[in-house]
Amino acid sequence: MKPLSPQPAAIAQPTPREFILSGAWTALGIGRIQPRLDAMSTPSQAELVVDGAGIEAFDTAGAWILQKFLARLGDQENVVQARNLRPEFARLLEVVAHVADQADLHTPATGHSQTVLAHIGRSAAAALEQTVALFSFVGATAIAFGGCMAHPARFRWRPILFNIRSAGFNALPIVGLLSFLLGIVVAYQGADQLRRYGANIFVVDLVGLSMLREFAPLITAIIIAGRSGSAYAAQIGTMSVTEEIDAMRTLGIAPLELLVLPKIIALVIALPLLTVFADVLGVFGGMIMARAQLGVEFGEFLQRFAKSISITAYMVGIGKAPAFAAIIAVVGCFQGFRTKGGADSVGRQTTRSVVQSIFLVIVADALFSIAFSALGI
Repeated sequence: MKPLSPQPAAIAQPTPREFILSGAWTALGIGRIQPRLDAMSTPSQAELVVDGAGIEAFDTAGAWILQKFLARLGDQENVVQARNLRPEFARLLEVVAHVADQADLHTPATGHSQTVLAHIGRSAAAALEQTVALFSFVGATAIAFGGCMAHPARFRWRPILFNIRSAGFNALPIVGLLSFLLGIVVAYQGADQLRRYGANIFVVDLVGLSMLREFAPLITAIIIAGRSGSAYAAQIGTMSVTEEIDAMRTLGIAPLELLVLPKIIALVIALPLLTVFADVLGVFGGMIMARAQLGVEFGEFLQRFAKSISITAYMVGIGKAPAFAAIIAVVGCFQGFRTKGGADSVGRQTTRSVVQSIFLVIVADALFSIAFSALGI
């Protein structure tokens, strides 16, 4: 015989100072009780009795609702006596009341206590927590990469090739256009000064060194951080929100091997190639501006370029690209995995991935410059 379902939670007030509870005070039974409690008139400065003898079932949700009601009665300076609750229900109510008290103690202060120092402290704690989490993510990714190196069959070559196409080949137009324009800007800005001193030919040194050593790898990394890094964060963040990543773990698929490693490997391959492309287009833009503003012909430009620009300057720029690629891919994937909640969280983490990627790329570029200067390169 099928057992009878408990009645929904209910409350009656036979006298102004007595409340009788009945039914199932559970997550399934309290659907309509909160409006009833809110509408109930309660006296103040009185001795009240809450009788729980009629409660058939009781869980944390019901205890939370009842605790709030008792607290409301207490706030009106009443003396409240809860009686006839089963022992297990009474213990659960005590636990919930204790948790509510602790939550009140840890609730952030408002008003004047919201000082600048408190804000700085919370921001510093959040930054420290995120830094520790990022290093943990890097460590887990390194372990996953080591596992794939030990068993090469675990590398996902199809996603790697797909990411090379999406992050590399598809980015050629925007990288080429911006590098070309940057080459024009560099040559144009230097043209006035060089013409004044009759040193027109040195525009080749200006364009060649600046583009190959600094501007081409940096502008390429910034474009890819905004284009591909944000896409990584959004993709993984959306999968996290829709619980696809949890499903992967349930099926025994390692998300780091399927989602993170292909992106990192693909970007480490693609970004140096994009940097070479940016070098060519940037120098070409400088050539056009040098001819237009300073009368330096293409043949003269290339002849001077071959003599004055060493292979070291070229390799310095290319050598930075894999480090920039690793930073962008790791930060994008890391922020994607930290997505929680809904669509607004995806947007927030995507923005963070772009900001942090660009910041760390510029920091890394500054460290490279210091290191190369110390080494005399």
